[in-house]
Order: sequence, then C-alpha cells, then structure tokens
Amino acid sequence: MRTAFLILLLANLGFFAWWRYGSSPDAGADPAPLARQIEPEKLRVVAPKDLPPPAPPKPVATAKPEPPPPPIALKCVEWGSFTIADAPRAEKALEPLALGARLAQRRTEETAGWWVFIPPPARTPNARQAALKKAAELRALGVEDYFIVQEEGQHRWALSLGVFRTEDAARARLAALRAQGVRSAVVGARETVVPKVWLQVKGVDPALEAKLKELAVQSESTELRPCP
Repeated sequence: MRTAFLILLLANLGFFAWWRYGSSPDAGADPAPLARQIEPEKLRVVAPKDLPPPAPPKPVATAKPEPPPPPIALKCVEWGSFTIADAPRAEKALEPLALGARLAQRRTEETAGWWVFIPPPARTPNARQAALKKAAELRALGVEDYFIVQEEGQHRWALSLGVFRTEDAARARLAALRAQGVRSAVVGARETVVPKVWLQVKGVDPALEAKLKELAVQSESTELRPCP
C-alpha cells in the first residue's frame, strides 16, 4: 500500500514538472482567439486620402477686450462781457491756465440800460476839480474801474462806475462798491451803446471748464457761455 502511494506521488510530480517546464508555450493558449473575438470579414483597409478630415480645433475662449473710452468732447466757451478797460485784468486772471493760442478776443457792442455813477457836482467853475477830487477818493478806496463823463449834458463831470444791461447787475455792482466804502454812488437808467469784450477759449475740456466757471463766479456781472 505504501509502495503504491509513493508511485502515485512520483507520477504526479513528474506530470507537474513536464507541464511546468517541458510543454509548448502555446499549449495552454486559446486555439482560435480571432474567430471568437472579431469578425475578420468586416475589416477593411482605408487609404489615407479616404480618411475624413480632422475636426477643427475648438476655439480657445479669450477675454473680450474692453472698448476704448470715448474721446473727451472739447468745446469753445467765452467769458464776459468786459469793458475795454476791464479786459486786460480779465486776461491776467487767465494767465495761470497757460491757454496760449487757445485764447482770443471777440468784440461787440451792447446796449446798456442801467449804470452806476456818482452824480456830478453842482455846476460851478470848480466842477471839474470836484470830479477829479472824487476820482482820487475812489482810487484811495481801491476802485480803478471808473471814468469821468466829459461830454456836454446833464451828466457832465459825473463819475461812471459801470454800465449794465439789467438793473439787477447794476445793483450788484453798487453793493460791491458799498462794501469798498463808496457811499455817494447810485443806480440810474441810461440807454447807451457800449463796446464790450468777450474772452474766447477754445479746446476746453471739463476740467478747464470748471476752472473757468470758478473765475466767472468770482467776477461780478460776468458769465461763461458757449461761443456763438
């Protein structure tokens, strides 16, 4: 019995050795793999020229560029109006803005219906000297914008302190003179044609316009408006 067991064990070991080391590599392989896995009759060779064109690459999303800011609108404005005597002082006030060739003058004639004046002294041989004395008093108070009326008429030797289109503008001038210490000036009606100066500024952007508006506010009886 023991002998038979040993013979059977040796036989199994010999079979295992033959199967592990002596059998063909393809012995355990599938004998017909292609027949079971694909259908050869459905295979065909395609020439390169018959291949479909490659799909175009998908566009890469890029950030949309911001549109450029709209250009700043430039315009022409004019500041005024000024008398011939006042225009140089107004131009000097504009010097810090360095306007150069953008600054120009436009001259007009305006009908003034109101004026601020110091009535003439009594008609005496010394009326002219009295007017000159009053003029000296005005200069001592810092008032430079005036002239002495010399043509014949009821206002000869009066001192004119400004002519205006409206009564409100004349009264504003009178209030400013009173603040300077002028007590004898009055407002009256006077229809007369007066030469005037408007200072025109071209190529004005919003920042420059704001500065010009500040000057107009500080200068009584003037305005800032678009050029005609």
